[in-house]
Amino acid sequence: MQTKLFVANWKMHKTVKEALNFLNDFIPAVEKIKDREIGIAPTFICLESVGKAIKNTNIKLCAQNAFYEKKGAYTGEISPVMLKDLNVEYVIIGHSERRKYFNETDEIVNRKIKSCIEEYLKVIFCIGETLEERQSNKTFDVLKRQIEKGVEDIINPDYIVIAYEPVWAIGTGIVATESQIEEAHGFIKERLKNLYGERAQAIRILYGGSVTPENIYSIMNTENVDGVLVGGASLDPVKFSKIVKYEEQIN
Repeated sequence: MQTKLFVANWKMHKTVKEALNFLNDFIPAVEKIKDREIGIAPTFICLESVGKAIKNTNIKLCAQNAFYEKKGAYTGEISPVMLKDLNVEYVIIGHSERRKYFNETDEIVNRKIKSCIEEYLKVIFCIGETLEERQSNKTFDVLKRQIEKGVEDIINPDYIVIAYEPVWAIGTGIVATESQIEEAHGFIKERLKNLYGERAQAIRILYGGSVTPENIYSIMNTENVDGVLVGGASLDPVKFSKIVKYEEQIN
């Protein structure tokens, strides 16, 4: 059975002070939990402070992005080597906001994934279709392309976690139905099996897209869901702790 993974993606929110205030409330709420993984991805400027605050806790330090080169004249970028130096364990790569606002292509995503794995960083590889693509019945075509191009030339999938985030559900309040999630996750699992055989069984598949304490129980009880990548609701320590303790949120 897969260890469930719950990751907070804070995006461009929280100063160092605000991040530490969050942890003061969040850590006591989840400190006894041992049967699942919890990750927090703050902004780059908060990584060191958050890393120190969660040391010796059950919370993993995650980053929201990384560049594909180890060092060089790349103004404004952060390398996997630097993230490793800060004891980062997971890196989010390929988020739809990176693809949309920063023009990240499947090829760039692939280079970033490979660069992170070279430093033994685990990758949360984000994929998902737009509303237009879903309405045009292109969901599976998009997911197939993103998966195959994203993991191209990656022989060892042990450092990869997939996050299915339908773009139309991110920050919109619209949540994919259980059947939509189950269908997409089932397709992803099948594609991974075609690429990696039995080794694909170990690849966790997260769901992301307007996850809240109110819908987490039904999401987590959907087939092939191994955890969640949470945006807005993860900014509140009470809400995110409820999401982590999803069994208690039976409506």
